[in-house]
Amino acid sequence: MREIDELAQVDDPAWPELQAMLADSAVPVRVLPGDGEEGRCCLLQMQVTARSTLGALALNCGGLVLDDGWVRVFGGGSAAVGGLPGLGRVNRFPDRLDPAWHPACGLVVGYDVLGGVFALGGHDPAAAGRPGVPGQMTYFAPDTLEWEAMDMGHSAWVRWLLSGRLDTFYDGLRWPGWREETAALDLSQGITVYPFLWTEEAHEDLAATSRRAVAMREVLGVAADFALRTGRADPGFLGEV
Repeated sequence: MREIDELAQVDDPAWPELQAMLADSAVPVRVLPGDGEEGRCCLLQMQVTARSTLGALALNCGGLVLDDGWVRVFGGGSAAVGGLPGLGRVNRFPDRLDPAWHPACGLVVGYDVLGGVFALGGHDPAAAGRPGVPGQMTYFAPDTLEWEAMDMGHSAWVRWLLSGRLDTFYDGLRWPGWREETAALDLSQGITVYPFLWTEEAHEDLAATSRRAVAMREVLGVAADFALRTGRADPGFLGEV
């Protein structure tokens, strides 16, 4: 078990390079101020150093808001000032440091406004009913209600988010006016779509659906409930928001 100074005080931290990437981002991105103490607690429980993108985000910011809020990336937390919850709260870290604890289903590291969940694969994804390999990013898709493996780790995922390829990834899931609707939300909210995204009606004409801003926990709860009702695999833990 490494102490916090060993994790945080490193010779080659990732934060300066990450700041440069954020400045050159191909999509709008907002860096939220963080809670330094909460960030250090996250770093200590995760046992990652500030050399990693994951550690740099936890230690140096409260999270990232991309594409006017369409994607939210968790860092050390800024919920107290109207921002995002931190990695510790989202993943239900123990109240006190527990060297034996680890996220059994993988570490939730981001959401999108439709209830898509980005998670970093844990020690045994197959045992948790998840695709991919340890350390690989996965995505819970709100239009299929299933987990999908992404061919990248966390650092590459952050670079990918900033690369301008989100339009391609979300092809068929963005409607005319999506940016304005998303920008009007606060960071505790998502958008619920009816008919639901996983229905044939939504697939055929997304622009004709009705949409409503609701608490993100409601968006996730509806998706998990319907996954079970329709005979799909239990999506498992989708994060605490």
